[in-house]
Amino acid sequence: MAQFTLPKNSKIGVGKTYDHAAGAKRARTISIYRWDPDTGENPRIDKYIIDLDKCGPMVLDAIIYIKNEIDPTVAFRRSCREGICGSCAMNIGGTNTLACTTATESIKGDVKIYPLPHMQVSKDLVPDLTHFYAQYASIKPWLQSETQPPPDKERLQSKEDREKLDGLYECILCACCSTSCPSYWWNSDRYLGPAALLQAHRWLVDSRDEATGERLDNLEDPFRLYRCHTIMNCTRTCPKGLNPAKAIAEIKQMMVARNL
Repeated sequence: MAQFTLPKNSKIGVGKTYDHAAGAKRARTISIYRWDPDTGENPRIDKYIIDLDKCGPMVLDAIIYIKNEIDPTVAFRRSCREGICGSCAMNIGGTNTLACTTATESIKGDVKIYPLPHMQVSKDLVPDLTHFYAQYASIKPWLQSETQPPPDKERLQSKEDREKLDGLYECILCACCSTSCPSYWWNSDRYLGPAALLQAHRWLVDSRDEATGERLDNLEDPFRLYRCHTIMNCTRTCPKGLNPAKAIAEIKQMMVARNL
């Protein structure tokens, strides 16, 4: 029988435990993935037992409390704290989501926090998003039009055309969807992933854009678009409630329609 094991330098070890909840009525254990490339040591899981009454209600509040009061070496990203910037995307309790909009009390048992899966880790909870952003740039996420805009007003579109962008423009590029997709895990070098394809669809259906043919040509590839197998992980995990799987299916329909 075949046996599959992680390389020795990838096996996660047991880390330190920090108990700062003596006498607390609402003690909670926050388990955080730790890895520092400068030390040469294996990843580990450090546990922080904290008093939830000493921090805000969200997971991000707990992590900030840990960094400020217990362990200043913990590395993570965060910015807006309002579910807008996407910086604090992590795997929390087994689900890719935003730490700033996830209530600590909503997670049963220990709060287990890992970086977004199947991405290179820069340090601790910080993934390297260089390739992800390069894929986003490849779909040319800006208005392309040869028609000159009106000299004294913006480009207008009907209310119906504007409504076609709902459920698309709200994407904050947190990468939760792409990093939850098995097709992206195994083919991220060529498959654009749900996030980039959702953004591609946003421009394909924009009535003001005049590069529909070129955009579809750019996606006409066995991997860039068609590696999607409609697994639906992307839609299930999106913290903004968007539907990348539906957007990808509609791009495929546009591909078929233009060849009829």
